[in-house]
Amino acid sequence: MNNKLAWSILIAVVLAGALGLYVWFARETATPQTSQPATAAKPEEPAIRHPIGEARLAEGQASEPTRPLPSLADSDKPMRDALTKWFGQNLEKYFNLQDIIHRVVATVDNLPLGDAPVQLMPVKPVPGWLVTTGKDEKLTLSPKNAARYRPYVQLAESAPVAPLVAVYVNYYPLFQEQYEKLGYPGKYFNDRLVEVIDHLLATPEVKDPVLLTQTSVLYQFADPNLERLSAGQKILVRMGGANATLLKEKLKDIRRALVARPRKE
Repeated sequence: MNNKLAWSILIAVVLAGALGLYVWFARETATPQTSQPATAAKPEEPAIRHPIGEARLAEGQASEPTRPLPSLADSDKPMRDALTKWFGQNLEKYFNLQDIIHRVVATVDNLPLGDAPVQLMPVKPVPGWLVTTGKDEKLTLSPKNAARYRPYVQLAESAPVAPLVAVYVNYYPLFQEQYEKLGYPGKYFNDRLVEVIDHLLATPEVKDPVLLTQTSVLYQFADPNLERLSAGQKILVRMGGANATLLKEKLKDIRRALVARPRKE
């Protein structure tokens, strides 16, 4: 049972128990009943907040695939073909090309959590080891560590937003199908994607030096507030302030293309 489901069941049991105790106590004490003024029902949040049909496609970009969609199981090749047009040889260098849609959906869903498994990511791991400087109480993240992430940030900078969003829109039914298969029937993947983008944009700007602690062979942020950040936000902190700023700008461009309503800054 996943944690979300377990917590949902626990909360339901607690609420049911509390309601039962309240009803029993009200019967035993025979509390006088008084009429209460009717209150307006709180409007429910729309089931779909960011319909994919409202994505802003650039002029000339197709809003529908030119051929019937493949099945989810057969989607790797057409996805590779679509992405190769924009990334060329960099596609195989930087991306895992098996189960592409599954990797994208799972990683998007995991980034706001405490852990985002590397083996599920669509992007290959950054080569090398974390670069540090100093030791003991003066152990910090080295400015040279940002260089490890620079090729990935440059790749993101060069990626054309409008065509990539068009690919996403064209294949959206498969992204939605995969999201529901992950355990979210009735939930809307594009809403989750926008939510995760907003979460990443909220990553705090961290000034150097970033202090670290080392437990065994693992490094952690010495600042408990940084260590409590999500997996996605920690990635942005580790890549360095300049890289994170550039990546956030790209995320803003993607969000503007995906959402009809502007984001509140």
